[in-house]
Amino acid sequence: MLGLPLREFYFLRHGQTDFNAKGLSQGAIDIPLNDVGRAQAEAAAPVLAGRGIVGIVTSPMLRAHETATIINATLNLPMMVEPDLREVIFGGQEGKPLAPWFSGWLDGTFTPEGAESFELLTERAASVMARVLAHPGPLLIVSHGAFFRSVRALMGLELDVISGNARPMLCAPMGRIWQATPLA
Repeated sequence: MLGLPLREFYFLRHGQTDFNAKGLSQGAIDIPLNDVGRAQAEAAAPVLAGRGIVGIVTSPMLRAHETATIINATLNLPMMVEPDLREVIFGGQEGKPLAPWFSGWLDGTFTPEGAESFELLTERAASVMARVLAHPGPLLIVSHGAFFRSVRALMGLELDVISGNARPMLCAPMGRIWQATPLA
């Protein structure tokens, strides 16, 4: 059974993009932040300051890397790019509305042509999170919405939860039960 190392970390989905604002799936399309997304990243930085975070690990995709860079202008921490933190490949559904197909992808009953299944994404997430969480922490992980749903699966939490753009989350094991707590 897949799971996560029982180590506290912070997670942040990238700031808003134009595709997010329109409800379109991005997947492997490398979309930059929009002005709202940049402002969200700037607002997240002071929320994360003073929490003992020792480093930032980010997806290489432009929207996540830009979010991490904006936050790190305040935190001034070592930053590492981890290619496997990239967003899922949605294949033929990239650039299209998430409804009605996304829930079928999430529950494993539908995988778009040319896409990564939720199961494969979760296996990739388990592998990369084990590598990342082997580093001294706590770390801030900056990645993507569908990727975080696979992390939620590994934590045994509900999957059908939307992670707000640039909204910091503390992910912490309480014994063997995980909690993902949004930070104010």
